[in-house]
Amino acid sequence: MKINCPRCRTETVWEGNPHRPFCSARCKNVDLAAWADEEYRIASDEVAVDDESNDR
Repeated sequence: MKINCPRCRTETVWEGNPHRPFCSARCKNVDLAAWADEEYRIASDEVAVDDESNDR
């Protein structure tokens, strides 16, 4: 089965690919870094509460 890498959209094989669903370790690491840098967000109606402001 062939899939498109979610990061760079290069067509790659699923079977035997140690980096799946990505095409390479580079794309896998770039995507992980994007999560760590909070580039991806999940929409929410809730407002974040700052815990430090409640301690005063």
